[in-house]
Amino acid sequence: QAQLVESGGGLVQDGGSLRLSCASAVRVVSTYAVGWFRQAPGKEREFVAGIDGGARRSYAESAKGRFTISRDIAKNTVYLQMNNLKSEDTGVYYCATRRSVLASTNYTNYAYWGQGTQVTVTS
Repeated sequence: QAQLVESGGGLVQDGGSLRLSCASAVRVVSTYAVGWFRQAPGKEREFVAGIDGGARRSYAESAKGRFTISRDIAKNTVYLQMNNLKSEDTGVYYCATRRSVLASTNYTNYAYWGQGTQVTVTS
């Protein structure tokens, strides 16, 4: 069973950057899709970025041009580099994986989740 642990969240000012990490205890990033999602208070969990088994990347419109998803297979880790952060990026960020090589933008298609890491962007 995949065990995912996120890290790298924190408090940052508008326009700042953060890099989130999603570490897996087992070898998933070389085979299965991994997605990053976020959830703001009172809102539904939403897709941010995904990387599939073939390393193809996908992004939410709000993330394009500012966020970059990448992976390090040797470290079993997926990263989310977030630049030019805005207050609307605030939320708890989760990584998730599923038993498929294809990423999905629908959070209900992911079976394994990390505990989440808080990102707060202040203006």
